[in-house]
Amino acid sequence: MKRLLLSFLALVLSLWLAGTCGAQQIQNTLRKIQETKSIKLGYLDQSLPFSFVDDKKKPAGYSVELCQKVVSGIEQQLGLVDLEVQWVPITLVNRFEMVTNGTIDLECGISTITVSRQKIVDFSLMTWLDGGNFMVKAGQPRAGLGDLAGKRIAVIVGTTTESALRDALKKDSINAAIVLVKQHLQGLNASDQGKANAYAADQTVLIGLALVVRDQLQLTISERNFSYEPYGLTLRRNDADFKQAVNQVLARLYRTGQIVAIYDRWFGKLGKPSPLLTAMFAINGLPE
Repeated sequence: MKRLLLSFLALVLSLWLAGTCGAQQIQNTLRKIQETKSIKLGYLDQSLPFSFVDDKKKPAGYSVELCQKVVSGIEQQLGLVDLEVQWVPITLVNRFEMVTNGTIDLECGISTITVSRQKIVDFSLMTWLDGGNFMVKAGQPRAGLGDLAGKRIAVIVGTTTESALRDALKKDSINAAIVLVKQHLQGLNASDQGKANAYAADQTVLIGLALVVRDQLQLTISERNFSYEPYGLTLRRNDADFKQAVNQVLARLYRTGQIVAIYDRWFGKLGKPSPLLTAMFAINGLPE
């Protein structure tokens, strides 16, 4: 009986150790990359201009290019000549699950860094500062909500942007009329037809809209957000070596100013980086 019990305990211990080793293996992403000579990157297909599928049916965008820079940095660090990149489509619903279960090593999208999400996944240095913002016709004042005092602002009803906009106006004692719409196109039309002086939405949405309609409408985005959403590349928790490798590349891009060319490639038609984004690049340009 004693021998049987010892055998059972040994079996349980071996299974536990196997599970632990498996967990450690998936967490040690750099080791896995070196052994397989491949890395799995997740992308979104419609989050233009951050992460989308281009005319050649390939992943493209600001976040995608940052991930490509990370790949080059890891190649150099590990001494790999040609690291295979496996692009994996993800959604806003399954993106974190795809990271935690090992389907992808790094998510190249539009994920906001929050305290609650850090219980599930980890994030790189900030890659973008997003939040509620507004768009006006080119040539109109766009320094901030103060420019819209006494004017009309269109926003989609029932969204977090609507509540954030109302809170921001109240906090700064700005008297502006809210024009509720149901769709982005309706908000753009309201601004174009003079029914509203500005259209408010998540800045990511506004950037995508401005790029899509740039041949029909000349639009410009405010220099200042009225709510705060910091983006980062998503990776697994408790993987310090991989996180350091990712952050080393991002910090170098910011510190050396190489990020400017990347910004211009995807956002240049919208003007220079906002003061807040410029400050974010400077703060995260950590020294070696």
